[in-house]
Amino acid sequence: MQEALDRKNLIAMKLLHYFITEKNYNPIILQGAEDEIWLENLNGDYKIVRIVSNHIHNEEQLDFDLYKTRHVVKKIKKKTFSFKMNVLSIFTDLADDIVLENVKNIDCISLYDINDLKKYKFIYSAFPDISKKMTFSEEGFQLFMKITADINKKNKEDAIKVDEVFKQKKTYITYILIAINTIMFILMFMFDKYDYFVYNYSVYGYDIVVHHEYYRLITGAFLHADIFHFLFNMYALYLIGTQIENFMGKVKYIIIYFFSILSASLLSIILNRYASIGASGAIFGLLGSLLYFGYHYRVYLGGVIKSQIIPIIVINLLFGFLPGSNIDNYAHIGGLIGGLLITIGVGVKYKSNNFEKINGLIVSILFIMLLLFIAFNYVNFS
Repeated sequence: MQEALDRKNLIAMKLLHYFITEKNYNPIILQGAEDEIWLENLNGDYKIVRIVSNHIHNEEQLDFDLYKTRHVVKKIKKKTFSFKMNVLSIFTDLADDIVLENVKNIDCISLYDINDLKKYKFIYSAFPDISKKMTFSEEGFQLFMKITADINKKNKEDAIKVDEVFKQKKTYITYILIAINTIMFILMFMFDKYDYFVYNYSVYGYDIVVHHEYYRLITGAFLHADIFHFLFNMYALYLIGTQIENFMGKVKYIIIYFFSILSASLLSIILNRYASIGASGAIFGLLGSLLYFGYHYRVYLGGVIKSQIIPIIVINLLFGFLPGSNIDNYAHIGGLIGGLLITIGVGVKYKSNNFEKINGLIVSILFIMLLLFIAFNYVNFS
């Protein structure tokens, strides 16, 4: 029994070392899960890897194990907004007469030792280096110490990265944007310049076509119709903008904000023949950015995204479609799409790879080019 226990522990530790230190998997804490370890990497070919060390002695026990696994996976999918979740179950103590080939929806392998990996060719398509990386020169206590030290080091590095992303930073860009909006509001109403600014700095499509006053696509987002419009937008900008600036960084924040303004104005021009004034298009862009950021860090923000961010977006869009609401929902939708796309392009720290960012930038540029082409070639502004 001690020999078997040592063998299973050794395999489990080698697997943990590989998936945590080499493939960026993180342990999942599950209540009531005994003799099994769940690992998660939502960007991996297998989003969930299970290491099962309890003895599975017949088909009925295997079926029950798989039933429990599917039940837990459903909960994880809901929590992490995942539509598809490939699962790999690795059994280290499976009876010899149990057949794994007929299992549906979950890939299963049985490992008595590391050499058994060669029986499962499909594993190497997802983890081509698994055999090599699970071979160690150390043995016994030295191997135990190395694996433990490496896992602890990786966990510490990951904790430092998460802390760096989420720790509170100075967010002065948001306050500068609020200050600009405030100055413009004071000039418009305290100095009775409302008509002047609206007619010269907001988008009445004819002007940007005939007079090439393209700056109006941006400047209109710093004008507001009344005190309630201004206060509501500035409060929303304070709440959401400080979070995006904190999570994404100042340069990316500025890019996201102004790209969202541009996409909001253009979609509004196409569907309304003019673009409304106000910062709400940019704010919806920040909500789109927060959605993408939250998707990558959904282990930490999944509850907030489901309970707060998504309901805010849906309620505001629905309210905007009500008769007589006088809300430019097309600007909101344009900003939301633009903010989401450009955030893919600029990337989320420690999560986005170069391939994703390049694709995001390409799609963002194509999206704006399409809106520009439609706005200035097929919209009748007269």
